[in-house]
Formats: sequence, C-alpha cells, structure tokens
Amino acid sequence: VQRYNQTEWYEVDVKYIGHDCDLAILQAKDSKFYEDEHIFEFGPIPELNSPIIVVGYPMGGDKISVSRGIVSRKDQSTYSHSEIDSHLVIQVDAAINPGNSGGPAIQDNKVVGVAFQVASKGENIGYLIPTTVIKYFLEDVKDGKYDGYVELGVRTINSYSSALRAYKKIPDNYTGVFVTKVFKGGSAENFLKKGDFLLEIDKLPIGNNGTVMLDHDSRVDFVEVVDNKHSGEMISFKFFRDGKEHNVRFPAKRMVDFDFMRNSYEDSVDYFVLGGLVFQNVSRNLLSAWSKNGDTQGGSQLHYRFFYFLDDDMNRDVESDVVLYRKLSHPINSSSDYFVNMIVESVNGKLIKNISDLKNICQSTTDKFIRIQFRDIETPLILNKKEVEEANTQIRKVYNLED
Repeated sequence: VQRYNQTEWYEVDVKYIGHDCDLAILQAKDSKFYEDEHIFEFGPIPELNSPIIVVGYPMGGDKISVSRGIVSRKDQSTYSHSEIDSHLVIQVDAAINPGNSGGPAIQDNKVVGVAFQVASKGENIGYLIPTTVIKYFLEDVKDGKYDGYVELGVRTINSYSSALRAYKKIPDNYTGVFVTKVFKGGSAENFLKKGDFLLEIDKLPIGNNGTVMLDHDSRVDFVEVVDNKHSGEMISFKFFRDGKEHNVRFPAKRMVDFDFMRNSYEDSVDYFVLGGLVFQNVSRNLLSAWSKNGDTQGGSQLHYRFFYFLDDDMNRDVESDVVLYRKLSHPINSSSDYFVNMIVESVNGKLIKNISDLKNICQSTTDKFIRIQFRDIETPLILNKKEVEEANTQIRKVYNLED
C-alpha cells in the first residue's frame, strides 16, 4: 500500500476480515508507514440532510479524491459483499465509485463511516458503513479472532392488516409485528414461536412496520437492536401469545446455518470425486458459477433447495445439500449425464447429510454396488464399486487430482 503524497510502497498483513460486514484490518509490516500519521476519532451516526465528505482513490486516476454530499437516508440494507447479511447503512448523494471502497466519510473532522457500495440503478447514490458497524467489528476482534454477527433467526410481517389483528385478537392499542418463522439454530429458537406478536425489544416499543427508535433521528428495523449485540449478550422481548403478555430473555448467538448462503472468499472448496463424478456442497459460490456457465439442467431444483433450505426446514435432517456438479469423462460414468446438477438424497439407502457423509458412505460400503438416489428422480445411479476404485486411479492421473 502507499500513503497519500508519499513515494514508498509498504507491504501489509491482513489481520482480520469480516465478510459479513465487509470490513478488514490491515497492518503494515514496517513501522515507518505510521510516522507522522493523523488519527481521526469516530463520530456519531450523521443526521439526515447533513453535509459529508468522502475521501478515496476512485477509478480514473492515482491522486486522492475528495467529494462532498448530503446524508439522504439511514436504513437496514443488504451488504453486497456477502449478498445475505443486512446491517445499518448510510445513504449519501456524494459520488462513490469503484476504488472509493474503504475510504473514510468525514463530518466535523471525525470519521462517521466507510464507503463500500453504490446503488446499481440511479446516479450519485452511495452507501457508507456506519461507525456502529465499525465499532462492532473492532470490539469483536479484541480477543484475537473475528466471530461474526449474531442472528435473531426469525421472520416477521407487519401488523397493518385489521383482519389479521382481529383474527389473532390483538388489542387495538398494541403495536408490533407477527412472527411467521423461527429458524433452527437462531437465537430465538425455543424462546419465540410462530404466531407470537412482538411488542417490545429491550424495552423499545416496536411499530406496526417493525421499526424502533434508537439513539439517532430515524426509525430502523427492530433487528438493528440485535445487530448491536455480541455473542452471549442478552436480548429481551415482550410479546403477546394466547391472549396474554409474556416476557422472555435469551442470549444472542451466531447462526452457522446461514453460512452457506454467503459468498465465500477464503474457504477452499470441499469436493469428492467418485468414478469421475464431482460432488460438492451446494453454496452461493457454486450457484453463481452454475449461472455463469450457462447451465440449465437442474436449475429449478438447485435454486429452490438453496433459497428455501432454511425457510422450509430442510436443514433439520440435512446439514448441506450435495450436488453432482461436474463429470470428468470416463467410460465408467458414460450414462450419468442425466444426473448432473441433481441433488443427492441417499446412498445405498442412507440419507446424505453433507459432502463428508457422502464420501464416508461411498468409501466404507462393503456392497458390490453404490446406489445413488437423487431427489425427485425415481431411477438411481448405479456404480460398480470395484470398477469405480479401478477407474479412480486412472482419473486421478489423467486429471492430475490429489489423492
């Protein structure tokens, strides 16, 4: 990296990365990098319609760029880096272009955010990561590792429908939202139920649109309260169930079941090759590659299983779907084209829970044949185990695969 108005380049280490919040900490190996540095303090979340300065090195030149704008919105939005995590964002009308990412947004000589993405449609609509998210990240890594954000693990709908409120016998003076789904592995599992009417979170009244008023000048989704919690910190709710008010407290925790839905940037791909058939766990990266390759076979099932894996409780029996993603041509798999991009259900009658499960069952079976049953396909794929083992040696050599 290179500092402003200096000629030297410095090598840095990436100390921590938070893919769920699009932040990272870099540390220069040479202490000279930090000489004569100017340290900015963090400021509060800026007010709406207040002026702001965005600094960075956008495309189009090597010199530093300084642009001015106005804070136009504060809301929860999806962070494009992971494509699944939503946190508070600050919308500004300052010009934010590729290369601006990571640059500070300054107000009253304090950093109030970090530039990180732009609206795909519209002009001069940029977004900042607010200091609440930055401070959360910095607090998380104090113990030497980044754990990530916790998840409440519920889905809700607003309570504007008078018919629904009457059907559920919600008093007219109550405001809040209805719980429509409690996810396995989320913080709220075993504490909240489908049909609960959430009234308050941490003593903050929840509006009929699901928003609360925090310590800034606009309402935000009530999940923002949970977003500010670290693992183990307590969440409290007041809710209405079966004609009575109830109070509950439970600890916040990460929801690992969400991980497969994020873009992955560091994890190596876990795969298993069986007679030239390449199996992988279904993930967002795999789905993106599948779309870019122009594949169509198995698309409906792949998309449904991926996007509704948690909503439809598929994860109660299966940790991760396994798909036959590719075929390395060999005579032993000449009749397997029909099964490419299909999801494995079982092997020799045993339910497959993840890629490791598939590998262990296929390698340890003493049966003469390996019978692979795919979801929604009546006819199984049959392989002769002895022939597979012989073919594997040839395939590893031809395709230069590791043992």
